[in-house]
Amino acid sequence: MNMTRHFGIVLAVVGAAACSGGTADRQAAEEGAAVSVTVDPVTLTAMPDTYEVGGVLVARQTTVVAARIMAPVVRVLVQPGDQVRRGQILVELEGEDAAAQADRAAAALASAQAMTTAATSGHAAARAALALATATHDRIAQLQKTRSATPQELDEAEAALRAAEARVDTAAAQVQAAQRGVEAAQAAVRSTTIARSWTSLTASTDGLVVARHVDAGSTVSPGQPLLTLEAPGALQMEVRVDASRASALQIGQSVDIRVDDGGASDWTPAQIAEIARVDPASHSFLVTLDAPVTSGWRSGYYARARFAEATRSRLTVSSAAVIDRGQLTFVYVVGTDGHARLRLVSTGQTWDGRVEVLSGLVEGDRVVTDPPATLTDGARVRS
Repeated sequence: MNMTRHFGIVLAVVGAAACSGGTADRQAAEEGAAVSVTVDPVTLTAMPDTYEVGGVLVARQTTVVAARIMAPVVRVLVQPGDQVRRGQILVELEGEDAAAQADRAAAALASAQAMTTAATSGHAAARAALALATATHDRIAQLQKTRSATPQELDEAEAALRAAEARVDTAAAQVQAAQRGVEAAQAAVRSTTIARSWTSLTASTDGLVVARHVDAGSTVSPGQPLLTLEAPGALQMEVRVDASRASALQIGQSVDIRVDDGGASDWTPAQIAEIARVDPASHSFLVTLDAPVTSGWRSGYYARARFAEATRSRLTVSSAAVIDRGQLTFVYVVGTDGHARLRLVSTGQTWDGRVEVLSGLVEGDRVVTDPPATLTDGARVRS
């Protein structure tokens, strides 16, 4: 009897120990299965009202290479996408007519210089004749005073002196005319030299060829575009802002832009560079933004500009906590029991790493940021 009671007591103690050990093991297993996460509270954040406007990136400096003379195109040495250096020859035009004009101008200059030489010699001869006529006149005048020369001889000497003076004036005018002719011929030579240089069109600056407007064999006219170049690096974005909102904008104001085609996933700061006058047709202003030099961005990319207005408090959550699944948005909310549960939320705008929460959360809720791939709905977590 005593042995039976003693055996029962032993079984009860062993069973109790076994139950106690099983509970401890389960608790240890649960603790070991908890997922390590980072938790961030849902808070009220001062966030400005924003609006977005689409636009296109353009090069800040665009150069159009145009013809200066009428001539056939001999060669186009570059293609769209080519990088060019300042002074590089881009297009060659036929230069035979320009060369012929340069030769004619050079010949005209040589003729004008010869005429100047002849006029200068004539002027020197006229001055020599004037000196002789002056000396003769002076001798006759002295002789006439002593009655050694007749009045007629004195009159003839005076007439000869006046004629010599006139010939000097004429020769001087001829020299001046010849010099003007030389200057005109020199100007013609410079003009034809410049025109001849226009048969080889070069890049005025380093840049990228973005458009080619002619091919070899085409005859171009003065002012006709041949190529379009863009300066490297500096870009601008042009957007249209409604007149009711443009009054709040200022040159130098910071604006955020985002270019998805360029691989940029974040908003990047830019500045307002110019605000054009209102377009009466659309009642909007053309606003030019100076875009930062960012790797991968090129002119022609579509971009969006985000403008900030008045600031007010909004319920926000870290953007790292937001999970997009199709058209729905979720966050993991950590409850007081230490379990993370997936909750559907409705979000608004994003600003400075925070996302506005329109519904689904209240201030003070704790959400998981950067949830690990192993986290599931209802999982136990530790922070």
